[in-house]
Amino acid sequence: MARNAIRLFVLAVCFGNFALAQAAPAAQQDQPAQASEQQPAPPSPQDLEKRPKLTGKTRVELIGTISSEFVRVRKALPLGFKAVTLATDGKIEPSDGHLHQLAITNGIAAKVGDRVQITNVVFKDKAIYVEINGGPKRKSKWYDHVSVGVGGAMSSTADSNQTKATGAGLTLEFKGHVPEMTGGELKQLLSPLLDFSLKTAGEIYAETLPPKIKQAVKNHEVLVGMNRDMVILAKDRPGQKIREKDAQGKEYEEWIYGAVPQDVIFVRLVGDEVTQVKIMKMGAAPVLKTEKEVQVNDGVVSLASVNAQGKNPAPPVPTVEESVPAEQPRKRPTLRREGEVEDDPAVFAGPPATNSQRKEEPQWGTDNKQPPPNPTDQTDQQSPTPSQRPPLDRL
Repeated sequence: MARNAIRLFVLAVCFGNFALAQAAPAAQQDQPAQASEQQPAPPSPQDLEKRPKLTGKTRVELIGTISSEFVRVRKALPLGFKAVTLATDGKIEPSDGHLHQLAITNGIAAKVGDRVQITNVVFKDKAIYVEINGGPKRKSKWYDHVSVGVGGAMSSTADSNQTKATGAGLTLEFKGHVPEMTGGELKQLLSPLLDFSLKTAGEIYAETLPPKIKQAVKNHEVLVGMNRDMVILAKDRPGQKIREKDAQGKEYEEWIYGAVPQDVIFVRLVGDEVTQVKIMKMGAAPVLKTEKEVQVNDGVVSLASVNAQGKNPAPPVPTVEESVPAEQPRKRPTLRREGEVEDDPAVFAGPPATNSQRKEEPQWGTDNKQPPPNPTDQTDQQSPTPSQRPPLDRL
């Protein structure tokens, strides 16, 4: 009995440890989400103004807190641009549209959701300047200024590609002075531009979308008007891609998700925009969506229905069947250009045909002399007609 009791006790302890070990990963997965939801709000501008000026000790602690940290960006940052300013109330200058245009002109240092590294932190009187991925200006070394020459010709040892900027810079501005703060408060003040949490690039990008589009991405649904990044975020990368031309000769790319007997989704992209979504279900009619639902202007995502309020409704986009023109009667081939008028056939017509007799050529060996007439031909020509012959009773 004692041995059985001991065995049962040991089995109960092992089973309890196994259950706790299985429940621990789930609790650890839920912990970051709960921690992100319970993050304290950043300090208010009024509270910061009442605080004393930043001391040297706190400055060293703040540099050690965020320096060399890997973070994800919440806004598109142009390459070599350092005029991005962030106020303590969360206002960002310039606007998203201006940042998008600068990224197209100068190149992009980081897209929304990209992982970057903080490479430099500079404290000023009224601001904190932060550089990512090396900053907007490439730092040069002493050996970049060394020149080597042979026979009077000098050449620099510096590489022109290494002197180009690889990152960007941003400035956190304060009113009056830089106040005392903790490392967590500094991260909260930088959170409108930089995300220090353990979120993925897709989660950071989804937070910048409107609620309806965010819900569609969460449900793995593709909307007409989305760009490539949104489609990849919602459905991942396609298993098959097809490049074709439509009836008008316009190039498009077809992304195919799924395979029979499951549902198959065809996503058509023209450039960087989804223009058509076709869903093929087994035993049901295909669903074709061509009406624009998402509007992307200068990198700013919005709903097309909201932008259309107060404006003339956009004409409906023709479907695949409607876009194919009706078969036209074929025209005969011609060398004339389009728009040229055909010439009048009467102008270029030749002279009317005549029934004139052809002149007979002389026979060979007659020295261009006409042959004598055939007596049989003369007899035939001189024979009277039946009307000219005398009647038989007079003979």
